Amino acid sequence: MANTALADPDAGLTQAQLAARYGLRVAGERPSLADYSRRLWHYRHFIAAYANAKLVASYSNARLGQLWQVLTPLTNAAVYFLIFGIVLKQNSIPNFIAYLCTGLFIFNFTQTAAQNGTQAISGNLGLIRALHFPRACLPLAITVTQFQQLLGSLVVLLAIVLVTGEPITLAWLILVPAVLLQTIFNAGLTMAVARMGAKVSDLRQVMPFVMRAWMYGSGVLYSVVLFEESLPGWATKLVEFNPMLVYIELARVALLEEAPVLNSSLPQLWLVATGWAIVMGVGGYLYFWRGEQEYGRG
Repeated sequence: MANTALADPDAGLTQAQLAARYGLRVAGERPSLADYSRRLWHYRHFIAAYANAKLVASYSNARLGQLWQVLTPLTNAAVYFLIFGIVLKQNSIPNFIAYLCTGLFIFNFTQTAAQNGTQAISGNLGLIRALHFPRACLPLAITVTQFQQLLGSLVVLLAIVLVTGEPITLAWLILVPAVLLQTIFNAGLTMAVARMGAKVSDLRQVMPFVMRAWMYGSGVLYSVVLFEESLPGWATKLVEFNPMLVYIELARVALLEEAPVLNSSLPQLWLVATGWAIVMGVGGYLYFWRGEQEYGRG
């Protein structure tokens, strides 16, 4: 017996002890947050390349190609202007066309990212099961794709603002940090819905209704002053903390000289916008990371 023990030093060890002795780890084990973040940074070029490929592929079968990333929000703006600007006579708002387009373009950035994010995992199961990489690359690539589309849309938006009589001012510079904060917010939101979409496949069907309700509650199509006129004071205060309302109001303050705003305090707008970017950006990332070992299974 003594000779057998000497011949086999692993005799009597449990599976856990053997794994520890030889440095074995559980397949698909979630890495530490620091290690996961380092690996994600190493894949930044993959994220950019994947986002570019998705952007090109999304319009590859359309005759007008990537021109649709501009035509789509313009068409929506024309339809909503017909309904709210002409039929419902919201023209009491100074420069209603620019007011409406600003709200639509900014909201569409978040709406499209969130809706596509629900399929970031469930729509890429083949890639996930074939290759080993941080799964957060997928929702982040969606955010990058939508950011690229937004840049094209902003060029059109600035043209609309100028054509409708707004002057170029230094306030336009506000748009840069506002969009960056919204991008961080979108990244966290996209990661959060990506994990939820991986668990609940029906989320894809529900998301359009959620986003439509969010749009109506963000003053995209009408004057935000209506919130003060129709809601009690405490409810109006809650609406002021609606992240989409905040990002839209910052864009309108930047581009329009006489845009009605619900929160006239610019420092508070920046504080809330920054707070939402941090809370959703960090919270969405942590929430997605905690489910890393679940993606692609089942």
